[in-house]
Amino acid sequence: MFRITKQFHFSASHQLSHLPADHQCARLHGHNYIVEVELSAAELDADGFVRDYHELAPLKRYIDERFDHRHLNEVLGHDRVTSEYLAKHFYDWCKQRLPETSAVRVSETPRTWAEYRP
Repeated sequence: MFRITKQFHFSASHQLSHLPADHQCARLHGHNYIVEVELSAAELDADGFVRDYHELAPLKRYIDERFDHRHLNEVLGHDRVTSEYLAKHFYDWCKQRLPETSAVRVSETPRTWAEYRP
């Protein structure tokens, strides 16, 4: 199996207001997110790629236009915007457009990652 990954970055705020008031994530706060998309294929295409990295440009546009410097609760319409939720959201978006999508990881901090992999 061949695998490729590409990272995308954006900054945004969110608030997990359903958590207890003394929980730090209940307050409005922001992160510098990293989204890492993994694509897999058993065979390479005629050019020797799983998929040409340039074909991931629509994901960059989607992130830049819809997520970067936004309040994620407003973008996604709820208050449970966790890294886990974002990983699933980006996985679903990618899978519709890039069938080789095998996983998406999202980081809020340099030491934390959430992954969605069916």
